Amino acid sequence: MADLTSKQRAQLRALANPLEPIVHIGKGNLGDDLIRQADDALEARELIKCRVLETSELSPREAADALAKAARAEVVQVIGTKFVLYRQSHKKDKKDRITLVK
Repeated sequence: MADLTSKQRAQLRALANPLEPIVHIGKGNLGDDLIRQADDALEARELIKCRVLETSELSPREAADALAKAARAEVVQVIGTKFVLYRQSHKKDKKDRITLVK
């Protein structure tokens, strides 16, 4: 996947703003089940918000980078304990996909 431009990141940040975190990273850190959950969520939604709990040994930036690499996704933003990941879906209909600005 090509790196996102600043305009694309801004577009995705705006779309992610109202989302609630659906992946929570705690003391178990990044196990296979958590990676599979994030992968499935990315395929279904393309854009997900994640939260790093206080019990996690990883910082939000470390967790975002590690999960993005494992799930073949792009880190859109990291802010506080939350971060947003994006990956274009290959299974969704074209009309339901997020269309990035050029």
